[in-house]
Amino acid sequence: MSITASIVSHGHGHLVSALLNRIAALVNQGERGAPRRVLLTFNQPESELLAALEGQSWPFELVLISNQTVAGFGANHNRAFERDRALGAGTAFAVLNPDVRWTANPFAPLWVALESDPHAGCAYPIQQDAHGGRQDSERLLPTPWRLLRRYGVGRRYEIDGASTPDWVNGAFMLLRSEAFAQVGGFDESYHMYCEDVDLCLRLQLAGWRLARADDAVVEHAAERASHRQPRHLLWHLRSLLRLWRSSAWREYRERRGADDRISGVR
Repeated sequence: MSITASIVSHGHGHLVSALLNRIAALVNQGERGAPRRVLLTFNQPESELLAALEGQSWPFELVLISNQTVAGFGANHNRAFERDRALGAGTAFAVLNPDVRWTANPFAPLWVALESDPHAGCAYPIQQDAHGGRQDSERLLPTPWRLLRRYGVGRRYEIDGASTPDWVNGAFMLLRSEAFAQVGGFDESYHMYCEDVDLCLRLQLAGWRLARADDAVVEHAAERASHRQPRHLLWHLRSLLRLWRSSAWREYRERRGADDRISGVR
């Protein structure tokens, strides 16, 4: 078992340092599933943090990547995955936002979720907010009508503990390297939004499953910038339009509709 973690910093200095120290603590304590390699991508110059990290000794292999030009979420993690493969790929590839944190090791139960189901392509944790409330990180297939209901009536949880989501939030994913490679990683044509939706749909269309690890719990800030900043809202809308025009969305919707008719779901 070997896990590689990919983190992208876009001016997230103190959050990145804290996250690296949390991972280091897991390794030092001999925790199961602790990443053996961490690829940290600087999506904009952070010379002080870069120098500080280079001057430290880490209990895992730390690979620092500095972008010459800003890249999107998917592109950054795809490049990190290719770098990991060149160095000797891990069995699983963890995508982590800088703003995730935990009190108990989330990697062990995530790995168990993958290990216990050979068809699981992505394992994911329960996400909570800073107050311990459950985040709506598991969702159904986004359709125009479903989004109108969601944001018109008010935020509501689409998935309960017994239901299976169509996609999960990309703030923390543990991806089976074989599955991630098979589907070609993230679609880099998306900019900041819907990359996780598209990836989850394509994984499932390729025969892989999404596996919830109920014993893995992480805190995620969930900034929801598209609710406050017009530029992010525009990016979000463009990504949704791209998603709805994609063959993956159409094929998944058709397949899901056929499955629901067979099982009698209305």
